[in-house]
Amino acid sequence: MSMRFEEIDWRPTPMGDISLRRRLDPVTGREVYEVKLGDEFLMSSLFTAGETELARLGLAALPWDAAGPDAPGLDVAVGGLGLGYTARAVLEDPRVRSLVVVDALPDVIRWHQEKLVPLGEALVSDGRCRLVRGDFFERAAGTEGLDPRRPGGRLHAILLDVDHSPRHVLHPSHAPFYEEAGLRALSEHLHPGGVFALWSDDPPDEEFTAVLGRVFTTAEAHVVRFDNPYRPGEESANTVYVAGKGAGT
Repeated sequence: MSMRFEEIDWRPTPMGDISLRRRLDPVTGREVYEVKLGDEFLMSSLFTAGETELARLGLAALPWDAAGPDAPGLDVAVGGLGLGYTARAVLEDPRVRSLVVVDALPDVIRWHQEKLVPLGEALVSDGRCRLVRGDFFERAAGTEGLDPRRPGGRLHAILLDVDHSPRHVLHPSHAPFYEEAGLRALSEHLHPGGVFALWSDDPPDEEFTAVLGRVFTTAEAHVVRFDNPYRPGEESANTVYVAGKGAGT
């Protein structure tokens, strides 16, 4: 890349202006892709450990034969597409037969379809993966399910990476989802024994973990640590919550 900075795309949305940027990072020397919504950074290709571990930790909580010994595989949903790192990690699991990624912003989906982001081609060319425009929180609260092609269909795992944390949401309408009633509605979209996993930029929240524990059979907060190139010798961290639904529910 000859330019040190390029704004690849910019569009207004109901939640604020969204932009996709590419720059040459002076510290690492790497080409970095970034997504901003208004004045907030949503995603950077420089920090992807948490997004990847969201998929790995969530799917690891499912037994290898979670789909049944004779079944063709796992059906998974991801809320929030971003730069696609969670979706890619899901598709790396050989048990996965289908992945639906729900994102409210059509421009984010278009960036992948037009291959404006590094992982776009890999995601759109994988026959197991579909990118769907929709409001994850509305679909989670309803009865039709997260996959519009399978109304009422259940999933083995639902992975969510939209808000910064359960307490730092991008839009006030998202807040009820993180309460007990919202999570109970979500759990209805999971098979018995299914898993819900959530990425958060905040440290583990004991109160939120307790709410998960009242809805699901198991609930645990995992701290994901990774090197921060801007702070040599120091680590940064995200949190991944993993909650399991009982086999008989």
